[in-house]
Amino acid sequence: MKRLISWASLILLSTTVQPGWAQLWKLTPEELTKATAKSTFERFPDGRPKVPDHLLKKLREMDIGIEDMIGQVRAAGFTSQYEAHDWKVLNPQKKLVGRAFTVQFMPARPDLSEMLDVRGRMRNQTAIDMLQPNDVVVVDLFGKQEGGTFVGDKLAYYVWKTTGTGMVIDGSMFYLSNIEKTGMPAFYRSTHPSALSGATLTGINIPVQIGGVTVMPGDVVFGDREALLFVPPHLVEGIVNSFESTQARFEWIKKKFDEGKYKSGEIYGRPRDPALLKEMEEYIKSRQGKK
Repeated sequence: MKRLISWASLILLSTTVQPGWAQLWKLTPEELTKATAKSTFERFPDGRPKVPDHLLKKLREMDIGIEDMIGQVRAAGFTSQYEAHDWKVLNPQKKLVGRAFTVQFMPARPDLSEMLDVRGRMRNQTAIDMLQPNDVVVVDLFGKQEGGTFVGDKLAYYVWKTTGTGMVIDGSMFYLSNIEKTGMPAFYRSTHPSALSGATLTGINIPVQIGGVTVMPGDVVFGDREALLFVPPHLVEGIVNSFESTQARFEWIKKKFDEGKYKSGEIYGRPRDPALLKEMEEYIKSRQGKK
């Protein structure tokens, strides 16, 4: 069983009175802002970074993969953001891109449930009903199979229509064939024909552990067929701009090859002729921000 966040680590988390989930562990807006201080984007009321929709749209539409991003993420000091161990992938032909909305469960025990005041009220729908467009719900269900079913087909459909993205569930789903028909991408550990049980909802939009990765609320989730990359918000714009520049350069190189007038060494990797170099640079500049 994967390691759970220790009780000691939760001392930094606070409980603020909000209708319906007053006893869940959470970060205050100030704490979450401080924990993600490198992000200069707008924030949700709870402090979660809000990477702009237009950047998420570009990540979905550009021909970009994890291989194109991971170098910049690691170079920035985030060396453990890649997760690819033992996932099942629903609709792998689609990218999964959006802002992480994190949800934490722990194995149930009566005294914990009583303290959190969750029995009969605080379950998966508590988090699901808080989702917004472009959120990706990232659920730490500690790899639970039987009784670890975060959603079936009906709640999955609600998630799909509400967010337009998909899900990452370190646990299970059921009625998988019906969920697949929606076209929603999802990463999950297993499927099981059982209702959610034996697990207590303990936190919403706090740091969670997904496989070998610590996921922060507001990270950009990028699912690419068989693997996941969780990108800190402040790195996203640089990744998009860098890839746009690289793609424009490749477009220009192919155009020159199509002309049939140049040897490969005259064009790739750097034009020898100053006039061609200037032409390439102007082409790249003209293409920035258009995709």
